[in-house]
Amino acid sequence: MPGNTSDKTTLRDFLKRIEAQYGKAGRTWVMDRGIPTEAVLAEMRASETPVHYLVGTPRGRLSQLEQEFLVKPWADVRDAVQVKLVEQDGELYILARSGARRDKEQAMRRRRLRKLINRLRELGQQKLTRDQLLIKLGAAKKEAGPAVYRILDISLPGKDEAVTPETFSFKLNWQHLREARRREGSYLLRSNLTGSDAGKLWAFYLQLVEVEQAFKELKGDLAIRPIYHQSDQRIEAHIFVAFMAYCLHVTLKQRTRSLAPGLTPRAVLDKMAAIQMVDVHLPTTDGRQVVLSRYTEPEPDQILLLQRLRMTLPDQPPPRITVPDDVAKAA
Repeated sequence: MPGNTSDKTTLRDFLKRIEAQYGKAGRTWVMDRGIPTEAVLAEMRASETPVHYLVGTPRGRLSQLEQEFLVKPWADVRDAVQVKLVEQDGELYILARSGARRDKEQAMRRRRLRKLINRLRELGQQKLTRDQLLIKLGAAKKEAGPAVYRILDISLPGKDEAVTPETFSFKLNWQHLREARRREGSYLLRSNLTGSDAGKLWAFYLQLVEVEQAFKELKGDLAIRPIYHQSDQRIEAHIFVAFMAYCLHVTLKQRTRSLAPGLTPRAVLDKMAAIQMVDVHLPTTDGRQVVLSRYTEPEPDQILLLQRLRMTLPDQPPPRITVPDDVAKAA
């Protein structure tokens, strides 16, 4: 697809293509909140053979369901993860709360808010026109994010007023800060799998997290992006090689998980990158060359890592003899 294709425009076509190729089965579509539109979700619910979905929902919708969720009990689905379920208009809303996610979002919010406050203080000390101030505030809002920006109440000078400490000031909006704290670490999901077990739905959603992590590793550790090929065959070959590399990456991840907990595939690859294959060319008296392909001897820490992962390096390759073209013609 063209690089500027909107995700929201692709789902309806993919639903038809998957059903045409594999038939209408009892599959469940797990999606990020930016993928489906309300119209497509309505079509999925109204289909003759219902198409099940589990999709992320903006946390802003939580305010509409807050009263219903307040009276529902939390259910534990895994360590440090709890959920509440609310059925409404043929859909099931799932509010999930994660302790690890809350800690991460709190740290991000504090860092961004501190940076925003420092930036506003800097702007207050600069000699700016009102228009210049608005431009710089727009940049600060983009960097901090709307959710963090709304935690501060910012007073701006009027159209014909100068930028002074009296006309430009800011303060914390404690109500918005409390709302942000209350919602940190929470996911809001929606599904038409009404009556389903909360643990089952959470397991479905975790599969999406695994897929997102796979794309992150493909584009990061394995560096398959960007793809500069011009023909479809070469693009598919590139993706095939990258997929095989990802299979090895996952195999290494499983091995480190069981044999070397705490180590990541990235750490293993970085450590092993120092082992390199070199060719040593030795000329002979008759004009030929003996080529010795040799990998460098591993360092003690690399040997320890290989032992921990129960891996052994292959034998050094046998020597090869090459004959230059002019020698071959003379023979």
